[in-house]
Amino acid sequence: MIMALAGGVGGARMANGLAACLPPEDLLVVVNVGDDFEHLGLPISPDLDTVCYTLAGLNDRERGWGLAGESWNFMAAIRELGGEDWFNLGDRDLATHILRRTLLETQSLSEVTRHICERLGIVHRIVAATDDRLRSIVHSDEGTLAFQDYFVRRRAEPAFRSIDFDGAEAARPSPAFAAALDDPDLEAIILCPSNPVLSIAPILAIGDVRDRLRRSPAPVLAISPFIGGEAIKGPAAKIFNELNIPCSPQGLISCLGDVVDALVIDHADAESSGTGLPTLATDTLMRDDAGQKRLASEVLAFARSVRR
Repeated sequence: MIMALAGGVGGARMANGLAACLPPEDLLVVVNVGDDFEHLGLPISPDLDTVCYTLAGLNDRERGWGLAGESWNFMAAIRELGGEDWFNLGDRDLATHILRRTLLETQSLSEVTRHICERLGIVHRIVAATDDRLRSIVHSDEGTLAFQDYFVRRRAEPAFRSIDFDGAEAARPSPAFAAALDDPDLEAIILCPSNPVLSIAPILAIGDVRDRLRRSPAPVLAISPFIGGEAIKGPAAKIFNELNIPCSPQGLISCLGDVVDALVIDHADAESSGTGLPTLATDTLMRDDAGQKRLASEVLAFARSVRR
């Protein structure tokens, strides 16, 4: 079995590639919930929805988030009424959040996600990293900001100083996540090319997850989100620069810590590797479904060669 830790567009694309290579029983996608929040009275889970929509083939490929062919009548009406319109909710996407609010009254977030996946025809397992409350809090040069205030409302413009994960210490990994960590058939753990600070770090901060990853007999492989020192999408490079961390394989390892056993990097960064870890240099740019499957296939073959 393969377990992938994912968040954001890069994580969703990698998860989609892995799903194209593996049968449903051999893949578990564990998704960041640090960017979850409540908005207009609704529970929003952006990373979970991005991964679900992508595996269902419903995602908007140009925007990178939300549903393809979306309409925006709800947001237009909210704007006319003077409501908060800084976080876009499409008309069809809105149905997901309303249903989630109803189901969360009696079910866990992972159970709700399973229901949504079943209705969308997703056969692979997608679970929340934790069913407990976890919120990422960004400390910037403009003070402390709730994650979505920093990421969406302010478009990640304030200078990044540090991040806290409110609730992480008391949080427990979701049941499927916890079971996978102890599964003797777990072959490898893949850290998707998601933002290391905003998407992967919140998962690693949950309870004893980091310690359990260190102790797992399964190797942990990290796929770099950087190509030639730049991030394909999102503020990862900006954040690393503001933290004085190089956007390189060494910088990635310094950010993720000692849980990583092997690296997958782009050819453009091969000369700057020098981490001492087993490293696969390849084309990490996932341009389409075929590119996602190709990279996933290469990562899986590389994972089978890595031992702890």
